[in-house]
Amino acid sequence: MTPTPETVELENALKHGGVHAALRWLNARTPHRYTGIYRFDGAMLRNVHLFDRFEPDVQVGSDAPMAATFCAMVGRSGGALEIADAARETRFPVLPVTPVISYCGALIRDEHGEPYGTLCHYDTLPCEQRTSDIPLLEAATPLIYARIRSR
Repeated sequence: MTPTPETVELENALKHGGVHAALRWLNARTPHRYTGIYRFDGAMLRNVHLFDRFEPDVQVGSDAPMAATFCAMVGRSGGALEIADAARETRFPVLPVTPVISYCGALIRDEHGEPYGTLCHYDTLPCEQRTSDIPLLEAATPLIYARIRSR
């Protein structure tokens, strides 16, 4: 697959600044406050890396019960998920009870193709998308997982 200009920029951010710099770069392209990497761990979702637009020095956030996350929906479906405003969401009969209102996430798979976790943007306020963040998040997941795995 031919790298896009975006994936080249992301690879440069990873190479020169690490995962946090890559999350910062991804976050600059979205209206969401947070961009994070979360790992599935049984009934818990573990925050591995976090970029918070309002507190850029924070590098790890809180873990959460899996049942209270949109990431769990990504893990169950195996596909990406984008929700601009959970209060107006009608595609799903039940949504997790969470303070997250806006979510955009893609599944990260490990070196064996098994679900590892998610790469996601999220916010406690509604975020209308300029364009979908999904294609870039999906392209970023193997690059970021390779970096996490190498550490």
